[in-house]
Amino acid sequence: MPQFHMFAPSIHSPNKGNRSLHVLSQILHISIFIYRTLSSFQDGTRQRKERKKTVSFSSMPTEKKISSASDCINSMIEGSELKKIRSNSRVYHRYFLLDADMQSLRWDPSKKESDKAKIDITSIKEVRTGKNTEMFRTNAIYDHISEDSAFSIIYGESYETLDLVANSADVANIWVTGLRYLISYGKHTLDMIESSHNNMRTSWLSSVFAAADTKGVGHIPFNKAVQLVKNLNSGLKNAKIELKFKELHKAKEKVGTDVIKEELIEVYHELCTRPEIYFLLVQFSSNKEFLDSKDLMMFLEAEQGMPHVTEQVSMNIIQKYEPSREGQERGWLSLDGFTKYLISPECHIFDPEHKKVCQDMTQPVSHYYINASHNTYLIEDQFQGPSDITGYIRALKMGCRSIEVDAWDGADNEPVIYTGHTMTSQIVFRQVIDVINKYAFVASEYPLILCLENHCSLKQQKVMIQHMKQTFGDKLYTKPPSVDDSYLPSPEVLKKKILLKAKKLPANFTGSAGDITDEDEGAEMAKRESNENTDQQNIVPNRKFKLCKELSDMVTLCKSVLFKDFTDSLQNQKFWEFCSFNEVTATKLANEYPKDFVNYNKRFLARIYPNPMRIDSSNMNPQDFWKCGCQVVAMNYQTPGLMMDLNIGWFRQNGNCGYVLRPAIMREEVSYFSANTKDSVPGVSPQLLHIKIISGQNFPKPKGSGSKGDVVDPYVYVEIHGIPADCAEQRTKTVNQNGENPIFDESFEFQINLPELAMVRFVVLDDDYIGDEFIAQYTIPFECLQPGYRHVPLQSLTGETLSYASLFVHVAITNRRGGGKPHKRGLSVRKAKRSREYASMRTILIKSIDEIFKTVVQQLKEATDLRENVQNAIVSFKEICGLSPVSNLIQCFMALSTFLNSDNIPIVVLNLKDDYPSMEPQGVIPEVLKKVVTAYDVMIQTTKTLLENGDGVCEKLMQCQRAAMEFHENLNNVGVKEGLKGRKLHKAVENFTWNITILKGQADLLKHAKIEALDNLKQIHYAAVSCGLNKPGTGNTEPAKTRRSLEAIPEKESVETGAGDQVAHFHQDTTTQKSLKAAK
Repeated sequence: MPQFHMFAPSIHSPNKGNRSLHVLSQILHISIFIYRTLSSFQDGTRQRKERKKTVSFSSMPTEKKISSASDCINSMIEGSELKKIRSNSRVYHRYFLLDADMQSLRWDPSKKESDKAKIDITSIKEVRTGKNTEMFRTNAIYDHISEDSAFSIIYGESYETLDLVANSADVANIWVTGLRYLISYGKHTLDMIESSHNNMRTSWLSSVFAAADTKGVGHIPFNKAVQLVKNLNSGLKNAKIELKFKELHKAKEKVGTDVIKEELIEVYHELCTRPEIYFLLVQFSSNKEFLDSKDLMMFLEAEQGMPHVTEQVSMNIIQKYEPSREGQERGWLSLDGFTKYLISPECHIFDPEHKKVCQDMTQPVSHYYINASHNTYLIEDQFQGPSDITGYIRALKMGCRSIEVDAWDGADNEPVIYTGHTMTSQIVFRQVIDVINKYAFVASEYPLILCLENHCSLKQQKVMIQHMKQTFGDKLYTKPPSVDDSYLPSPEVLKKKILLKAKKLPANFTGSAGDITDEDEGAEMAKRESNENTDQQNIVPNRKFKLCKELSDMVTLCKSVLFKDFTDSLQNQKFWEFCSFNEVTATKLANEYPKDFVNYNKRFLARIYPNPMRIDSSNMNPQDFWKCGCQVVAMNYQTPGLMMDLNIGWFRQNGNCGYVLRPAIMREEVSYFSANTKDSVPGVSPQLLHIKIISGQNFPKPKGSGSKGDVVDPYVYVEIHGIPADCAEQRTKTVNQNGENPIFDESFEFQINLPELAMVRFVVLDDDYIGDEFIAQYTIPFECLQPGYRHVPLQSLTGETLSYASLFVHVAITNRRGGGKPHKRGLSVRKAKRSREYASMRTILIKSIDEIFKTVVQQLKEATDLRENVQNAIVSFKEICGLSPVSNLIQCFMALSTFLNSDNIPIVVLNLKDDYPSMEPQGVIPEVLKKVVTAYDVMIQTTKTLLENGDGVCEKLMQCQRAAMEFHENLNNVGVKEGLKGRKLHKAVENFTWNITILKGQADLLKHAKIEALDNLKQIHYAAVSCGLNKPGTGNTEPAKTRRSLEAIPEKESVETGAGDQVAHFHQDTTTQKSLKAAK
């Protein structure tokens, strides 16, 4: 790699007459410098790198797998090229290496003398990961530096920083791990490395080998050795294991194929070691090669967000996953045990609480999204494909709660099911009813909507009635709706019931049969197909047909009616009447009347069916209609792909019961929400989703891609689906020729404005010149994400789980970053108090109502200040601890614990006696530590102010809301009396709705902030006790383990901590997330 040096060009020209030319020359030099600097940090993810595709006959990695401190230190002695970051965007390429005696860190080239171009290991105070020093935060090239490849060495009595960027996250991890190990063990490092050779892995594999060596001859047959490794890691392919053994034997020029113990250990080490998990382990193990029960407790609490972790919980995990007897007896979790735990279902990304019904099921049915199928009987295309009962079986087993039956007269007086006016095949109605009855409540006990499109004669309608009554019995819901009700019953009330959706005769009809308008989606499709193939406009008019009154009476809560417009519906439509919308019509309504569509769906059910032009059974995007509140979006279940991935993933979040409660802002009678919003949602706190794609495991070769042999060049897309403001995507770099354990180590950040409607989709693709091939995907609702280090179980195109194929990721969720431009390009965006964006009330132009809203203008400002002052203080504390906003307070105290202890004696303690723990210096403390205490005090004071004043402010906001809502019923009449009409009256109603939404939203945000503040105090208490920083006699009186953490100490540079001058974001762990969901 070419080296270049950055310098400040002279502003003096030796020749005064050439000054202009000289200035142009300097500008050119600076331009070239900026270009080259930025170019050196481009990740190239959007540009295809020029490279030659080859067929690989060996998939063996050439580099040694890192699985111990010894591996890290050996790599450091060999040296690495690192980028040295200095002020004014200067970047120097230097070769860094550790002296053989492990006493000094050196670099070359340097303008300094050789004995000065070094740092003594003993002078290093801290090794800090990420871009978390002032040098990084204030650098113009901040955005072009990978967070995962950056690290800083803080050294010397004046706490100088050496800020470095490695060529990859792996290299950075090697240096961070090795340096922390050297700092921790000092002159005993060699002894520690020597003792680590006989580690738990070696003893465990020795016992495994001994058990396989039944004859005790010291070797086992080749095939047995291969199977042994396969048993230990089921995701490995036999061919890969065999190849590794053969390569090892060839390298040793060994005669014979039998395998000895040392060879088994070496092959296992090369094939089964995951360095990314090793680097994670040493972060929490106090630089040991294993996690003890207290280390694991801290990992579960601080990183995984697991509440109420006890030492017994940790011991149970160790006993379950640790393979070595030594580890089980001593309560230690080795690298292999830790790996086994992380790939277990316990660490999957999907929150297990959502695997069962976890939402309120007592709301009206119209308040839920309902899993729906279109033309359920079809298993291929819409025009000439076969009809089959397996379509119903598949849909019902997948939790579908709305299915379709298109009934026509059949032979022998038996109605049949098929799409009229097409060439689709037919199945007998009776057979379909039997299958529906058998599978209706297998996957879910909540109501099933049977959409009956009836085209039968009166004679065969009576046959249908007979079949349904005999087969369904009392499952068929026939109770008429109550005129006293305003909404449909709840799914809870309608459990195990089948609701018939169909045409219905007028309520006052007395005859045995009457005329109604036909409902024929097949005719619509046939008309469009005919228009495509001929010049004639073959119009199929809506025809009248006879409906049997007995069949009409079976329809109660789901009467099919035609939609006219929103005004007519809101005035005349009954809550039990159910409109179906063509995809094209629904899209037009969503685009032109987004707010009206949302309000319509608060009370009425809306079914959206695909455009008749989708003859190939392709699917519409359900999110386009979910964002409008449409409950029943009918999908072609037979067609896999993105749209079905979204549908299947979405309905997983409530036990796959087929019903998902819509966001509160779409259910409340008075709320302001536009489906097409491209900004934050009033009253909803946006969230920041931080996702790090760390690695992949066992990616299969894409189906049908034979041109590259077994080579896979994977990359990962992370997609966000939701309201328009949330839709986004990011991709990783391509990892060439490695589908078995590719390392990506790339971090992404997404702002989620309406979390309740957002989904995250991971897509793995094979990079290919001809066309990138699909490998796997996984789609998950935002609300189901578990924080921390998680494995993502990948699925095929058709939705089947791919054995052993997964992504390893890190997930963190924080509150929004505020607004405006990042402060000095850092993550923590700050806003001065005077420039904050406060929630504002809109003028109604009705004096009596406007006066009510004016009474809380000051309280709205106070509510924002209370919340954001705390957020500012927390982010300042994190920054001075050297951590990013993704971290939580437990991690802050872990990072500080070493610095706050001197020879295991705390020089600063936390007094946990009071509700608000205070930091108490034990004597004179360094200036840098005074900044920690100051930042902590500001955080505690702002928290105290929030908790003491928040309830009062919240109550005033709610009082104002209640007072204003008294005008809601007669708002139109009051407006007319005030002289408002037409557009002005409509605007007054809209502004009233906005104000009510703001009041409720700000009150809710303040309640949530209080929950978070209380949780933060719990984190501080827990961390103080766990790290041994609590004042004797306060908190937990049991002796706490003092942790040797080398994560972070405060920087030399000054960091402002004024609570009124900053706004930022803080970590919400799982406990807080659950509290927020409960509050919603």
